[in-house]
Amino acid sequence: MRESAHPGEAGVAYTSRLSGFHRLPLDDRQRLLADVADLSEADLLALAADSDATTSADAALENVIGSLSLPLAIATNLIVNGHDVLVPMAIEEPSVLAALSYGALITRRTGGVSATSMDSEIIGQIQVYGLEDPQSACARVLESAETLLAAANTRLARMVERGGGARALNGRVLRTRAGDMLVVHLIVDVRDAMGANLVNSACEALAPAIVALTGGEIGVRVLSNLADRRVARATCRVTAESLARDGVSGERVVGGILAAQALAEADPYRAATHNKGILNGIDAVALATGNDWRAIEAGAHAYATREGTYRPLTSWERDEAGDLMGAIELPMAVGTHGAAVRAHRASAVALKIMGVDSARSLAEIMAAVGLVQNLAALRALVTEGIQQGHMRLHARQVALAAGAPAAEVDVLAARMVAEGAISTERARELLRGRQEN
Repeated sequence: MRESAHPGEAGVAYTSRLSGFHRLPLDDRQRLLADVADLSEADLLALAADSDATTSADAALENVIGSLSLPLAIATNLIVNGHDVLVPMAIEEPSVLAALSYGALITRRTGGVSATSMDSEIIGQIQVYGLEDPQSACARVLESAETLLAAANTRLARMVERGGGARALNGRVLRTRAGDMLVVHLIVDVRDAMGANLVNSACEALAPAIVALTGGEIGVRVLSNLADRRVARATCRVTAESLARDGVSGERVVGGILAAQALAEADPYRAATHNKGILNGIDAVALATGNDWRAIEAGAHAYATREGTYRPLTSWERDEAGDLMGAIELPMAVGTHGAAVRAHRASAVALKIMGVDSARSLAEIMAAVGLVQNLAALRALVTEGIQQGHMRLHARQVALAAGAPAAEVDVLAARMVAEGAISTERARELLRGRQEN
């Protein structure tokens, strides 16, 4: 992770506290970001409208008819493990970005977020069925573990050169409606890669040897997205005073957040939405950095059921001083190297902006993002409600949808917010009125 005092080209210290950033014109925002994050002219061009997106997509994907882009924005104010972090987010929803920046400002007052992560190990699964004695077959596979790991590492030679590779082999016999079967787990340290393709290839390479050892039929050979050996954790402390809002005391906000947490712990219907809010921010960072948000979602939701019922990924408690203590824990299979990052220059620039130097540091930042996103959402829910702020930020999108030219968007949005009437129909009425005058 980048040091907070990292100088930019113009001698500007690296900081995530960019006050008024959202009020600057686009060109000025890009220039300030270039100074703070030490971006080159080529980096700035990569962040501009991607005129080559369709051409690049056509080379990678069949049946391409165009490209669909998302805004790439920066969330500010975040501190993770004592370092400022500017957070690139690819997302169309303004309230998610605003909530993260605001929540980060609250946690900043108490030193930010602390985060840790496990080694970058993921699991590849090899299914074996049609066995007369699955337990004996499992024993034979485990007796040959050293040989099998060596064979896997032959396929993973470049990963081994980078300090990773196959680490362990274990097996489980499962009773299923298709009969008892053996599932072999290949544990691979993928270092700074997401690692899916590498692990899938290694599993397929081991299949013939496992057939020879067991005499069974090989089924699926693929990674598991329940990456419970690649978990990231983050914690924060927030003073009750910093949570006060519009006449609502901080103590009352803390009580409301604890009540909301209790509901999420007791009710899967609430827990699903609680966790969706967490993943709003995490997914946006995954998209910005070229990571697989679908795999992250699958792993997170599976991890949320590890105790037998669907539960929230965060926890919130009150300490002896009356302050709020938050924590998050979830699998985070992400990478800073790989084809997706190399194929899209803007993803590489996003990683550069964050200042991350490893998959683990990226995972820690993303866990911090999820925790802070949840804090901001809960605070809004237990005070004025989620919709007021959401619609206020949504007003600009409504104005655009109504056909307002860029120069008119802010004026129309401000008028709708002042009236408390934010709708496409009202935006069109206001637009017609301005055009007639």
